Amino acid sequence: MTGKPKEAPNRFANYRDIPWLVHKYAFSILPSVSSLWALRDLAKGSRASKPFLGIGDPLLEGPPGASRSVKPGNLFASRGLADADAIRTLLAPLPESADELLMLAQSMSVGRKSLMLREAATERAVRATDLSSYKVIAFATHGLIAGDLQGLSEPALVLTPPKSGSAEDDGLLTAGEVAQLKLDANLVILSACNTAAADGTPGAEGLSGLAKAFFYAGARSLLVSHWPVVSDAAVKITTQMLKRTQTSGVGRAEAHRLAMLAVINDKEYPIYAHPLFWSPFVVVGEGGLIQK
Repeated sequence: MTGKPKEAPNRFANYRDIPWLVHKYAFSILPSVSSLWALRDLAKGSRASKPFLGIGDPLLEGPPGASRSVKPGNLFASRGLADADAIRTLLAPLPESADELLMLAQSMSVGRKSLMLREAATERAVRATDLSSYKVIAFATHGLIAGDLQGLSEPALVLTPPKSGSAEDDGLLTAGEVAQLKLDANLVILSACNTAAADGTPGAEGLSGLAKAFFYAGARSLLVSHWPVVSDAAVKITTQMLKRTQTSGVGRAEAHRLAMLAVINDKEYPIYAHPLFWSPFVVVGEGGLIQK
């Protein structure tokens, strides 16, 4: 907050009247001070030829839920591989993530052909795709952090699990596997829970997990989350942010700020004025304008 509230809010809707810092400033977070120089002076705009790729809405059969996180127990079989059957039956489907990705695609003036959904959203398919061809890449799915599940030692994104797991495809795209991908993206959106979390090693700092892995892979900026996100609010943040980068001539950080303000002032859902809904995401990396 930039000042003292006039009165203590007694309803979520009253949080709209609090003088939040977001009303004045846009922010981006850097993994290190030296990375600012590297991102500004060394990393030019993407040479990718395609505007957008969206990956999500994995085929899952668990009980529905409103959050993109889960703690269902042990999802790992022997040999260090995720148990594909457990992932399929315990994790909730996220049908709204397909709509989110389609809206993101439309913001980039492309359609459903730019999406990998449901049976196409597999770890094997992601590995086989030339990801360096895309300027913007978005994942909309469950996010898991190290220690969430027995046997999970690093953060991961959930994809459609195969019939039987293998080293090439067990349904989880871990941070270590992300770091081996080849990207040339101006922006990667991770519309899932806790995607800014640490890598799980003792004493690890934030942004050492999925976020750092995507930077290693070639992303210039990321939109990641610090806590479990509410799906409907996440959709509003990600779609409005990307739309504003394309139509308003502003950088990623300012577009994110404007998207958060739109959610705070959402008349249809006044409870979204509480920061639980509008502030889980942060821009990491280059938050200004990037050469298209």
